[in-house]
Amino acid sequence: MVRQATWLCAILIVTQSGALLADSGLPNLEFNGFGTLGVVRSDERNADFVAAPFVSEGAGYSHDWSAEVDSRLGLQATLRMTPQISSVVQVISEKRHDGSFAPDIEWANVQYDFTPNLSFRVGRMVQSSFMSSEHRKVNYATPWIRPPQEVYRLLPVANFDGVDVRYRYPVGKTSNELQMNFGGGSVDYSTGSIDASDSWGVSHRTHWGDATLFASYGELKVSADELSQFFDVYRLFGLPGEQLASRYEVDGKRTSLLSLGVGYDPGSWFVMGEWARSSSPSLLGDSEGAYMTFGYRIAEWTPYVGVARAKVTSNTSESGLNAALYPSPFAEGAQLLNGILNELLSSGMQQESITVGARWDFRPGMALTAQYDHIDMRSGSSGGLINQQPEFTPGERINLFSLALDFVF
Repeated sequence: MVRQATWLCAILIVTQSGALLADSGLPNLEFNGFGTLGVVRSDERNADFVAAPFVSEGAGYSHDWSAEVDSRLGLQATLRMTPQISSVVQVISEKRHDGSFAPDIEWANVQYDFTPNLSFRVGRMVQSSFMSSEHRKVNYATPWIRPPQEVYRLLPVANFDGVDVRYRYPVGKTSNELQMNFGGGSVDYSTGSIDASDSWGVSHRTHWGDATLFASYGELKVSADELSQFFDVYRLFGLPGEQLASRYEVDGKRTSLLSLGVGYDPGSWFVMGEWARSSSPSLLGDSEGAYMTFGYRIAEWTPYVGVARAKVTSNTSESGLNAALYPSPFAEGAQLLNGILNELLSSGMQQESITVGARWDFRPGMALTAQYDHIDMRSGSSGGLINQQPEFTPGERINLFSLALDFVF
């Protein structure tokens, strides 16, 4: 039902756009867009740095200079049908898991305003899990070239098809917004998909003068066909295999995400930071991430510096099946399964990073940003790098240089 509403939003705007544009008395349809043209260079030659976890290639091994890591184009149409009813469709073209830049629907929802302070939406939206969730792909609206991965990659499924309620209210000198949502979503990767169902979340944002406070909590059920098949093989090894599969399988178990954020922006400078923790009684385990960014505005220039950290707080290794208890070839199979399981357990992001950058707003709606990142991967972590070659050594340091032209129109 909700997915049907998502497509209905898109169809509604397309079918009505001609009539509205033809009637100057109905200025209810607006088009705008945003984009980034970026290049990235990594000094790690045996793996690829990527901004999203499920793309096919990035900077480093696949390309010395990659224009695919951060580049994207987004178009948005907003249709105001009545004073209370509006609809939004946002389409984004960016690097995908299959190597293409095929456009995808990021937003497609209908909103009804019961009052100026209370609104209800149905369709496709973005989880309000972090301070910059809803505009995380509009780089022009953020101080960095990309949001700190140590926090923003904790949630692999960002948008969802469902319902959303927002309530805005003042308290003293503060303005507040409470948001609640429910639904589900999915994200594709090269050999399958990750599905999130029974997803719900609640977030609260408070503006108090120049300060912003943010808090969010949500839960979802995650499933992946490949992981289900992997643990089905474990179950062929009797009770020990059944126990390991029950402990680490993902399907049917809830993953929670808690995040807290704070920002202060008096105009000439700003500081912002977030902390987040994801927790799951499964292979996904427990992880934490945090960052802090400080920037200073000098006319059209905004130099900034940031630090960030990500760590896995659950076990990253497992002794697994005792291969000595099984005859050949089951013993070799047990060793292979144990190796894959430990590789998965140790694949969580564990790193510390330092970011230094400068943004130049050289004309309205356009900005040029240069950014340097030094990433120290800890505890033998691969730091979210993909396409790892046999010569790649986890747990080392990498350096990134990024240049991006951001624009809105």
